[in-house]
Amino acid sequence: MAELGRRPERSPRRIVLVIAGGFILGALLTELMTLTIPESAARQFFITTVAASVGPLSVDLNVIAVTLGPILLRANFLSLVGILLVAWFARSLL
Repeated sequence: MAELGRRPERSPRRIVLVIAGGFILGALLTELMTLTIPESAARQFFITTVAASVGPLSVDLNVIAVTLGPILLRANFLSLVGILLVAWFARSLL
């Protein structure tokens, strides 16, 4: 039986789900801000994106060949807000 007031363990699976869900929510918030907020310095701050990519990654095993990529990660301020909101929501469920 779990003790009252005890924090649940942070599993790697849960952390990955929170981060992925946060990026998805952040992308949705970015699109909503792009469509609804008029052009301004604040809007530009919130929608400015930093992108990092890796790939393509090729693996050839003579029997089978696989190519993945490029894999691209885009992050902005609203992505961080999305991660925090999803983390807060996930914590409130427990």
